[in-house]
Amino acid sequence: MKIRKISNEDYNAWLNLYSIYAKHYRIKVSEVGLSTTWGWLMDKGHPTEGVVAETKGEVVGLAQYRAMPSPLRGHNIGFVDDLVVLPSFRGRRISEKLFEHIKLTGRTSGWKTIRWITRENNYHAKSVYDRIAQKTNWNLYEMECD
Repeated sequence: MKIRKISNEDYNAWLNLYSIYAKHYRIKVSEVGLSTTWGWLMDKGHPTEGVVAETKGEVVGLAQYRAMPSPLRGHNIGFVDDLVVLPSFRGRRISEKLFEHIKLTGRTSGWKTIRWITRENNYHAKSVYDRIAQKTNWNLYEMECD
């Protein structure tokens, strides 16, 4: 198992994983949205970064993350936007390996904290998260701008 930075050659594998992720969260993605997100990942100047888990030449996992300002702390923290593993590879601690890589990135970037969110009923993922992190008591709200 190798965790590495996402590259231009990973587009088809990324698209497959990201489609699985979007379907799980019941998010309809558009070609424009996919193109924009891929562009962010390929743009070294954009804060969104991506890593993939690869085994025997096959990309089997994906994580997308970024630095996020924390004004009360006066420094950046990390934020994991997306993490997905191919269903046939789940249960092999690939998520943990992706998080370990992000944690190392955080250390070198000066982050003291890394955050992410998931749905309340995402029980399999939450069992992983409960092993590697502390659940907070924060509630998430969203307000539409339209």
